[in-house]
Amino acid sequence: MYLKERIKQLAKENAPGYIKIRRHLHQNPELSFQEHRTCAFVKEELQKIGIIEIISVAGTGLLATIRGKGGGKNILLRADMDALPIFEKNNIGFVSKNKGVMHACGHDAHMASLLLCAKILYSLKNEFIGTLQLLFQPGEESMPGGATLVQKEKGYQDLGILPHLGQHVRPDLPVGKVGFCVGKFMASMDELFLKVTGKGGHAATPENTVDPVLIASHIIVAAQQLVSRMSSPKIPSVLSFGKVIANGAINIIPDNVSIEGTFRTLDETWRQQALKKLEKLVTSVAEGMGGKCELTINHGYPCLLNDKGLTYVSKENAISYLGEENVIDSDIWMASEDFAYYSQNNPSCFYLLGVGNEIEGIDSGLHTPTFNIDETAIETGGGLMAWLAIQYLNNQ
Repeated sequence: MYLKERIKQLAKENAPGYIKIRRHLHQNPELSFQEHRTCAFVKEELQKIGIIEIISVAGTGLLATIRGKGGGKNILLRADMDALPIFEKNNIGFVSKNKGVMHACGHDAHMASLLLCAKILYSLKNEFIGTLQLLFQPGEESMPGGATLVQKEKGYQDLGILPHLGQHVRPDLPVGKVGFCVGKFMASMDELFLKVTGKGGHAATPENTVDPVLIASHIIVAAQQLVSRMSSPKIPSVLSFGKVIANGAINIIPDNVSIEGTFRTLDETWRQQALKKLEKLVTSVAEGMGGKCELTINHGYPCLLNDKGLTYVSKENAISYLGEENVIDSDIWMASEDFAYYSQNNPSCFYLLGVGNEIEGIDSGLHTPTFNIDETAIETGGGLMAWLAIQYLNNQ
């Protein structure tokens, strides 16, 4: 009981300073794999805490170590660092100074929370047995994903297999609450690029053309069979096309149409089957109409798997820290995260941190120009992660 109350006290005392850090990070966002100033700032903050074991990973990331008493277990805590190419539209006193770049996915809050967590854990290093790894990871928003680069680093590989904890802000979850999901949690993600080729011409003489716009329309509709008729209803799958370009005119049928989209699922075996079926489907539809379709697939992140044992224990520890009323069972989330790469090889728990506050008007979605957080979530996020880590290490 003493340790839990001490963590809560440290979280409350130090939260205002780390809210200021979050605002600094929010004002100075950097895109994926360009987080040079962010990396330097985070390293300086870690050193202020007293942490000296810090190595560079993945170019613009950091891996820091806090050692407790004696040997014991090892656990890794992760936060991502990069921002998104979005023009911020918030009316706040700390909007992005880097026009066209914004922390619209909460990575500023992730970093601030982990830094607060580091402050707490370093203060209590004589209260736990084992070792804590703090990973500040770049490039989560851009493929191939910073996680893939971290995993190639010798410093990371030397850690061996160990539990990974991570958290992600959710604006539709009220501040003060967290959510856990056991097993398959977040979807795989593959980027789809289709080039439909026909024969252009005058819109008044369609008989002399092979209309790629019409072919593209049939492809978009027919491709939905992949989800509605080819996949098992027991496997969540999403196929969405968000970009279609046909550079013709009101009286010009173009030669080509480009289509861009994404396929997501929660089953790796079906994922591979589905992409093969999709290629065959779009090719045959185009050929049947006299044209051609080329499909290029950028293979993205795999499914994110939350380890049953680690997630169950983490949820129970969260209940003891926040109260049962503030810990929910989360549903699957069809978004994707490169934390999934860690979860494929290590027992992992990726959970949700509530940051929404409808009364204060803080309810904009992730990846939007008006996304923001209720900053009291920094205290919750930093304190809870410290508690989860210490509980894991001390329960040998």
